[in-house]
Amino acid sequence: MNTDRLKLAADAWIENNRPRWSDWCATIWDFGEPVWREYRSARFYIDLLRAEGFDVEEGSAGMPTAFCARWSNPGDPGQYAEAPVLGGYAEYDAIPGNCQAAVPRQQAREGLSRFAAGHTDPHSALGIGSLIGFLALKHVMQENRIAGTLVFFGEPAEKVCGSKPFHAKAGYYDELDAAFSFHPAYMLPLSNTCARGVHCGANWGKVYTFLCDRPQDWNVNANAPIPLAHATARAPGATDALMQMYMTSKLTRESMWAHSGAWSLNEAILIGGQATADNLAPHISQIAYAGRAPKSEMLERIFAVLDKNARLAGEMANCRVDAGWVSRTRPGLPNHAFADLTYNNLERIGGPIMPEEAKTFARDIQANLGLDPMDNPFLAEVSDLITPQEAERKLRAMMQADVDHFTNDDYVEYTWHTPTVRFFIGRPMLTPPHPGYQYPDWAMNALGGYPAAIDPMTQVAGRTIASTALDLLTGPEHLAAIQDEFRQRTGGGIGGSSWVPPQLDAETTPPIHYRWPEYVSTPRGEEWSIGLQPETIETPET
Repeated sequence: MNTDRLKLAADAWIENNRPRWSDWCATIWDFGEPVWREYRSARFYIDLLRAEGFDVEEGSAGMPTAFCARWSNPGDPGQYAEAPVLGGYAEYDAIPGNCQAAVPRQQAREGLSRFAAGHTDPHSALGIGSLIGFLALKHVMQENRIAGTLVFFGEPAEKVCGSKPFHAKAGYYDELDAAFSFHPAYMLPLSNTCARGVHCGANWGKVYTFLCDRPQDWNVNANAPIPLAHATARAPGATDALMQMYMTSKLTRESMWAHSGAWSLNEAILIGGQATADNLAPHISQIAYAGRAPKSEMLERIFAVLDKNARLAGEMANCRVDAGWVSRTRPGLPNHAFADLTYNNLERIGGPIMPEEAKTFARDIQANLGLDPMDNPFLAEVSDLITPQEAERKLRAMMQADVDHFTNDDYVEYTWHTPTVRFFIGRPMLTPPHPGYQYPDWAMNALGGYPAAIDPMTQVAGRTIASTALDLLTGPEHLAAIQDEFRQRTGGGIGGSSWVPPQLDAETTPPIHYRWPEYVSTPRGEEWSIGLQPETIETPET
């Protein structure tokens, strides 16, 4: 079977369907739904995949905005005893505070608060880029009677590394023979290349809930027939517990782990107070922590300190503490053979080429920022390729010598269940006018929603997936090589002597019940949970 001819057919399918998938990408971008609340985005994918002939399980692994779509082609008997099963996924969550219209100036999407969610990476193009690769592959498999099974996942809540640990512990990845993980370039030198040895580290997330449900135990006047509610000192309550947790964890950060290994800890307050400046103790508060580190043992120590801080903060404020995991990922597992095979296909395809329409849009951004528009406003790295070996050399120059993992993403969960390639395609990135200049976030976000600027990346990603998958489906030697390496690195595959199992307990359920930011429907219409705010704050006259 002529694999080169098959790859050209996949390329043609993607090019011929450009108007369709460009609209899909814009649709997901405009939904801009945040973690665990991607209802419209998930529905869009589910309906589309069913229309394309996939069997779709909704709410996979207990996550309402996740899915698992499956399509099989019997094809002709080939060189495989069992036809390969290939996996990939879409992400579609957006980030609060990044609501931006696809215009060359800072402007929220119509009718929304500037505090609403928007796509930054953008996951809209990440998901559609992966999808079109699988749909092109499906088309070529049907036309040429190639046997195989495609499994395409909907992975919500990537920004809290939320879904893939739950899919992994439920066994969804165990049947895959190989998996593809595409991401838009988010840092240099990771643009138009593949991760080879350095993969993402571990991410653990936890929500601590403080509940002051027995405020009467704090201070009761036993001689009074009824509590003197307006004259008695109230219990500190949940707000004080949250603030104590917040400040104590800041103060003890240096005692969590030494300042080495590029670890970080971030927090977000999900619920605060629930009292209205009355003499009632606030009953509930909630704070989420996300820790990132190259080694899991670092996070073990960090969260042991956080657990202690939460317990003590609760005791001080007359609260009990509930805690629930959001994420516990494993550091990623490399696969050099898969990275090299994928990069060979990327070399055939080439990096994204920005059309003049995209350049005009970028120049308008520069002009609106008071900069002189450039003839070519985009970085060379948008289009230029860099070998996985050279990208890793540059990446390691930024890292400490004693660590092998850098940054974080929950795709790493795939790597422990099947050979997985992680590759990056150049997204529209603007050239700074002088060293040290930083463009505002809205500029990058706007480019991610402008079709002429983002579609070239999406197309290259889809072509790369389809081409590499065809190598695996038609060349048993390629699949054997990447699976041999997987078995060597895990000490025998899933359950092997060097295999790391999922880090979430069997009883742990997806954290969908927490107060994540979301869009809400009110008598005023659909709004963001933080409504429209005045752009200026007037000081009252004294």
